[in-house]
Amino acid sequence: MNLLSEARLRLPVRLKLAVVSAGLTFVILLLFAVVVGTLTVRRLNSSFDSELRSATASLADRIRLRPEPTVPEDLLSAASAGGAQIRVLDRSNRVIGSAPLNGEDLGPPSDELRDVSGFRVASRPLLVGNVGGGSFQSPLQGRFAEPVGYVQYARPRGGLGSTVARVKAFLGFGVLGGTALAFLAGLAVARRAMRPVTRLTGAAREVARTRDPSTSLPKPEANDEVADLAHTLEDMLGELGAARSETEAALARQRQFVADASHELRTPLTSILANLELLEAELKGEQAEIAGSALRSSRRMRRLVADLLLLARADAGRRAPRKPVDLAVVAREAAAEAAPLAVEHQLALDAPGELWVQGVPDDLHRAALNLIENALAHTPKGTPVTVSARGEDGFASLEVSDRGPGVPEELRDRVFERFSRGGGDAGGSAGSGLGLAIVRAVAEAHDGAVTLDDAQGGGARFLLRLPAAAASVSDSERVTP
Repeated sequence: MNLLSEARLRLPVRLKLAVVSAGLTFVILLLFAVVVGTLTVRRLNSSFDSELRSATASLADRIRLRPEPTVPEDLLSAASAGGAQIRVLDRSNRVIGSAPLNGEDLGPPSDELRDVSGFRVASRPLLVGNVGGGSFQSPLQGRFAEPVGYVQYARPRGGLGSTVARVKAFLGFGVLGGTALAFLAGLAVARRAMRPVTRLTGAAREVARTRDPSTSLPKPEANDEVADLAHTLEDMLGELGAARSETEAALARQRQFVADASHELRTPLTSILANLELLEAELKGEQAEIAGSALRSSRRMRRLVADLLLLARADAGRRAPRKPVDLAVVAREAAAEAAPLAVEHQLALDAPGELWVQGVPDDLHRAALNLIENALAHTPKGTPVTVSARGEDGFASLEVSDRGPGVPEELRDRVFERFSRGGGDAGGSAGSGLGLAIVRAVAEAHDGAVTLDDAQGGGARFLLRLPAAAASVSDSERVTP
């Protein structure tokens, strides 16, 4: 039953409408055929019986009764045409004439029509003084006139049966043919009726593919429910487009605010850092420690502002001028800067040769440093961390892999999202949650990509792939971070 329900639910609407139309037509035609067939069969049987009685009465009127019933042979021959059988009996029920001679035994005469051996038999008494008139009176009821004989007239029922069969076959073919025509007509009408819906579906798929709510929807010519649906969908898309424009404008204002605020904060932060560095050098004891703590906090703030400014520029699509940059030098400089954090880790560097890309030196340095710091922050003490730079198939790759616990499968789709924190080792810090988001933003801004895989031997493997620069780069154009 479940399979039938699922199959029914999967049928197209136009096929369902055609099936329903055909089903209703079948029921109506079937009821009509049953009623008409029943009435027709009854009518045929009644006509057959009436003709049989009439022929029997006509035959009885033509038989001479005095002094004894006499049956002319030519009369019997003519009356038995068409396969009919005739028997004439005297009052003792002895056969005194028959046609054909070796016909069926039609049994004793009766006042009712009977079926005998495929024949329909009618009997008629032969009465003296009441020739051809009145109804049949049995010998026990003959008080007005004593029958001097009987005539039995029988016709084969085969012709009637074949006629009834033809009528039933005609009605059956009519029901089936009408049902088939109703199905085809319903399918054609449903297909025509669903054509505007199909066009609307195609337009909706195009909107979903392009994500463009301004796409024009087809308008049905008829002013019906489908036209109402088209107008409603168009109004809905218009409202969605307006809401999308408002959202994009709000996001643009937010990005602009973040970029402007980050840019404006850099100058006072630089001044604060310079003053704190001077204070830390001049002060002694507890005051120097307080100034050093403030200096570290200010540096973290400056770094956070720089991160926000980089992301804001990426969101706004602003791209700084690119220059040829040696990615191997970027890897070495980033590893050297992260060395103070790696005193309890085994940091290894594998960047043997030059690896040139077109990019922004500061952004690439920031991405490489974030990958290294991420590996140091999220692996236990003593974990090996390897930084390598390689070139292959027209791409320059910067790989940072570790032998730590790795990234759980359920977190891999979210590690590059902003403010996503996976936590660090004991005593470590999860950071601001912007490090890997910045790596992805830098990769996409340089027409590259960053991926996360399992490292060989366990742990996490981050791979930053960027298009390699042209082989011929002049010394004056080369920039190292």
